Amino acid sequence: MCVTLCFFIVARVTSVNGEIFGVPSGLQAFFNTGLLGALITTIAASITWQLVASAFPMAFLSTPLTYILLRFCLFLEWTGLCQGAWVVARVHRKIARFKRDEVYVGSAEERAIQSLSLNPSYSKDADYEVKPGHMYPGVPTMPPNFVQRMRTLDDIAELERDLKAHKYDVDNRLKELQAEKAKLQGSEVQKLNV
Repeated sequence: MCVTLCFFIVARVTSVNGEIFGVPSGLQAFFNTGLLGALITTIAASITWQLVASAFPMAFLSTPLTYILLRFCLFLEWTGLCQGAWVVARVHRKIARFKRDEVYVGSAEERAIQSLSLNPSYSKDADYEVKPGHMYPGVPTMPPNFVQRMRTLDDIAELERDLKAHKYDVDNRLKELQAEKAKLQGSEVQKLNV
């Protein structure tokens, strides 16, 4: 809120009514909006201090001015004036008589004890105890009564053609490998005889 207020104040202070530097009227209209002052304020008053604070946090926090501003900001935060959503939520809670989450669902400790009492063999690492070749828990699988869709005669004929073509390719590749193997074995025998 303080930074936003500073932006508006500096933008108003730095807005110029009248003509300066003899600039064209379009540029003068831009100067009159106060955006130039807001831009300078953004760079000088906001980003510069953030960079200083990140580079030298202890020196920045130990200055008296920073301490005073920090206390003032924490006071504003405490009042809730700057956070309308929290004020509306608090009013709604009073009207609707909401209670804390622990009343409805219990605390984290109570929920952990309840889950252990419902399933004593449960461990928090149970989700990762998966044996090779088995699915992770919670992964959807097909139901046991699932049957493959019915095939037509055309589907079966097409599958037969594909398998025969594949068998022909595999047989030819095996013949080529046998010939290459025999050739290599023949050259090894010749080397041994020499």
